[in-house]
Amino acid sequence: MSVKQISVFLENKAGRLADVTKVLGSNKIDISALSIADTTHFGILRLIVNDPDAAEEILRNEGFTVSSSPVLAIAIEDTAGSLSVALDALNDKEIGVDYIYAFVGKTQSKALVIFRVEDISAATAVLTDAGITVLKDEEVYSL
Repeated sequence: MSVKQISVFLENKAGRLADVTKVLGSNKIDISALSIADTTHFGILRLIVNDPDAAEEILRNEGFTVSSSPVLAIAIEDTAGSLSVALDALNDKEIGVDYIYAFVGKTQSKALVIFRVEDISAATAVLTDAGITVLKDEEVYSL
């Protein structure tokens, strides 16, 4: 049950993030979540969008360096300590988390979180067994 995440490699200079969002917006690609990690010279913009295949193609055609990878999207209670339940479940089975970020969705009283893990199938099983809702890709793309 993975979701396709788009990663865009950007030069760390003014306007590059705006360029990406302008290209996506003009092509009716809706961004649900984003995370950016930067260094002195470049940044990696990670995106969850409503149409990842189209976004990847559009950005590549506009000259951006783009890749995609599978990630997990979960819905947890929006209360103190809920995230630790998911992280503890993964840790108990020795499933490492490469990175994590939250996103805004249209679900009631749930916090939505993206996980990048090495073994998506194992992580999905562990989280489901722990009573955590792992979202399907079509659920995420429609948020």
